[in-house]
Amino acid sequence: MKKYKVGIFIDAFYPMIDGVISVVDNLAKHLSDKLDITIFTIKPSGNKEDTTVHPYKVVRCKSKPVIYLDYDLATPKLDRAFRKTLKESNLDLIYYHSPFTLASVATKYAKKHHIPCICHLHSQYKRDVQRATHNKVLTNIILKIFMKNFNRADLAIAVNEFTEKLYKEEYKLKVPVKVVYNATSMTPCSDTAKARDIVNQRFGLKDNEKLFLYVGRINKLKNIDLILDSLSLVEEKYSNFKMLLVGSGKNLEYFQNKVKRLGLEDKVIFAGKILEQDLLTYIYCRSNLLLFPSQYDTDGIVKIEASSQHTPTVFIENTGACSAITDNENGFISKNTPQDYADKILLALTDEELYNKVCQNAYKTLYRTWQESADEIYKIIVDTINGGKNE
Repeated sequence: MKKYKVGIFIDAFYPMIDGVISVVDNLAKHLSDKLDITIFTIKPSGNKEDTTVHPYKVVRCKSKPVIYLDYDLATPKLDRAFRKTLKESNLDLIYYHSPFTLASVATKYAKKHHIPCICHLHSQYKRDVQRATHNKVLTNIILKIFMKNFNRADLAIAVNEFTEKLYKEEYKLKVPVKVVYNATSMTPCSDTAKARDIVNQRFGLKDNEKLFLYVGRINKLKNIDLILDSLSLVEEKYSNFKMLLVGSGKNLEYFQNKVKRLGLEDKVIFAGKILEQDLLTYIYCRSNLLLFPSQYDTDGIVKIEASSQHTPTVFIENTGACSAITDNENGFISKNTPQDYADKILLALTDEELYNKVCQNAYKTLYRTWQESADEIYKIIVDTINGGKNE
């Protein structure tokens, strides 16, 4: 059977790491056995270098930094070698994951060569732009440019129903949408006692202490303020716990100072960024709850990682993160107030029967592998190339 050539376009990639990059890398890995995958992306900025060995080709484009953003902007017009490689790539399908410069290049290539395009919807771009510009008029102008690129696709893939609704109703997406859920490369821990011992020793935990976990950027937009304010209330009724924050970010010092103001120094541990997969698996396994009150994320792979270890998550209502969650069934859903969030944590701690049910259901309904997601994407790609004839 012919190996179709698929170009995946993304405007940020390793050595940078974020949720979208992780999704793209994992999908590309698991699609590479059936498809000829090339990732078209930007060159690392500064002196950074991508030392990761990838099972697919990576073609990089020159870029320049963007004021007020953590990301660089691809400049293909200034990169003759990149344009030449793309021109000679002989692609069968374009698959793009961001709406910036490379999306424009990709869709123009598709139109010129009469091949189909698929876009993948990950982020709440309106919030991102608004946060960067603080200007509603400019935000709406930029969003229209982004959506013009997304609406050039033949088909869109959304990470969940929340994202599909957001793009259709608020962002005015006009193309058909299929939902393919995110996944994880984690597998269930085979030795939970070992995991418990390693994490206890690493972070100085007592074996009978409950452990709450946050994994992600240490950034105000992740609603970490709510976590700390809630824990201050939890401590008034239940004090035998520790809170582990795994990650790094620009607001680290702010939250360290807040922990001191709240008198939680002996409760909260800032673990920094942890990249070792085994250790992260052990941490999820040892944790009693993942606290993920983000109103920013459209999904959140961390909830899937947690579910792989039978660890449930506490969410905020009406968010992308709690898409596919039923309160007190496969997760816990709270209002966006410290008191209500604290009450949900206390409920999970004190109602053992309910907690055990939610643990099991989180594993059954949320845990899935990247191979499962990639298999769905592969079918969509092949059907799209063949004009839907295989559906």
